[in-house]
Amino acid sequence: MAPGRAVRTRGGVPVILTRLARSGRGGWLLLAAGLVAAFALPWLIYPPVALDIACWALFAAAVDLLLGFTGLLSFGHAAFWGGSAYCTGLIALHTGLPFPVAIAGGAAFTALLALPIGFLSVRLSGIYFAMVTLAFAQMIYFVANQWRDVTGGENGLQGIPRELFGLDLSDSFFFYYAGLPFVLAGLFVAWRIVRSPFGRVLVSIRANPDRARALGYPVDRYKLQAFVLSAALAGTAGGVFAIGHGFASLEGVYWTTSGQAVMMVILGGIGTLWGGAIGAALIVQLQDFLATAGFAETGIITGSIFIVVVLLFRRGIWGTARHLLAARRTPAAPADVAAESRKSVDTPA
Repeated sequence: MAPGRAVRTRGGVPVILTRLARSGRGGWLLLAAGLVAAFALPWLIYPPVALDIACWALFAAAVDLLLGFTGLLSFGHAAFWGGSAYCTGLIALHTGLPFPVAIAGGAAFTALLALPIGFLSVRLSGIYFAMVTLAFAQMIYFVANQWRDVTGGENGLQGIPRELFGLDLSDSFFFYYAGLPFVLAGLFVAWRIVRSPFGRVLVSIRANPDRARALGYPVDRYKLQAFVLSAALAGTAGGVFAIGHGFASLEGVYWTTSGQAVMMVILGGIGTLWGGAIGAALIVQLQDFLATAGFAETGIITGSIFIVVVLLFRRGIWGTARHLLAARRTPAAPADVAAESRKSVDTPA
């Protein structure tokens, strides 16, 4: 290989990323980039839209914890997103407690709600699990629609306050930074779960539940725990969303909310955890752009983009990028070894 060509190869962006990954600093670099993007988001786009992206990113991570790492496709997570929104709104409206307490109460409510639903659902798998969770979500939707004295029925809960020890958080720009810690904390919890021994057991259950059961792991109990944890994270996202927008509506508990979260996970990459944030940013931004342009049928455009991405990037956007980066971690070819040798000779001690 010519010396000039070797220099260009060493300076290429993909090779730089590969070296960062090999050195162990790539993960920290991506983490720093993600944090910078999260804190800069309301400066770049409309703050309520930035809050929507953050909340949907956490919701997508919660769904991916169940779908990508446990192998359970849930179409019922709208019950936890919307149920927490209602519970958070009721606490904030009727108690006057600070909004962090209301969000924590909504997350705790969804975890309790997930216990019986998960207990009856995790014994199933595949399409049967998806349909059972969908049925439970529609039951929650029916209750929210009929219990008008509590939920407001079709009008929902309106005027949910953003109380925090007398601070003025009426401006969406400032509330974004007040609600962002909940989103970041939820994403950190999800990351710790998948990186823990518990998360590795979930992956083994996803790959082969019979083998995991033969090794002595109580498969149904692990699935139930993952289901409850996923519901609590979804509830946290729904609570922040309700406080940020000041309302909770029936749309939050409708099945299409679950479908949109699943679509975000598939767009970003199933089993990547962070891919859902990319899917959330893409879909929320696209919906906002189309709504601003006066285009009513946003589902046609988002559905078309979904089909294109699935056909071109079968692992999702982030999943494909990670796969390409991992492919460059394979042992270097002889020409690359020679290039590295020349570099080591040329580099002063």
